Amino acid sequence: MTTPSSEAERLEALWAGDFGNAYVERNKGAGDVREPFWRSLLTAFPATSALEVGCNLGGNLRWVASVLPPQQVFGVDVNLSALRTLRASVPDVNAVHTRGRDLPFRDHWFDLVFTMGVLIHQPESTLPLVMSEIVRCSKKYVVCGEYFAERTVEMPYRGHSGALFKRDYGGLYQSLFPELTLRKQDFMGKDQGWDDVTYWVFEKV
Repeated sequence: MTTPSSEAERLEALWAGDFGNAYVERNKGAGDVREPFWRSLLTAFPATSALEVGCNLGGNLRWVASVLPPQQVFGVDVNLSALRTLRASVPDVNAVHTRGRDLPFRDHWFDLVFTMGVLIHQPESTLPLVMSEIVRCSKKYVVCGEYFAERTVEMPYRGHSGALFKRDYGGLYQSLFPELTLRKQDFMGKDQGWDDVTYWVFEKV
């Protein structure tokens, strides 16, 4: 019988190993054209500190750290190769090796906590825990950019089952965390440096 923790551990091991290393190699240039998005978002929703959960090699944090003080920008990931790349390319950013369901930060520590294409890889059983950790660590804003579907749909992903899910992530945040108020929702296409994702911006009230 598969337990919630064992399913999460299976996926964390997948991303921490060769599968995750291959993802790092494939996506080295994925964040190159994302600067306008992050400058616009951080202008509309100002912050002085930020945490990305599932930061990979820093395709987002490189731009966040160009707006915010780099020493106040943190990224966490389970893949050590990704974190080494992040430290080399944006050395003043804090790169932390940890999993999303057990974040080593105090409550309300960051103005902004966000994911981009990370919740889609969380199993149904522990997704609320990861989201709860994100909300717990945020003082002001929560942002997520993920594949959208009105109902949960599992998608095949490079030969692995149970590894990618489309969901209404914005709706889940609102139903699980009534302290969040939706401030913005929009869609980003491949021409903007994203793989056709919907993003939501929430403010904690």
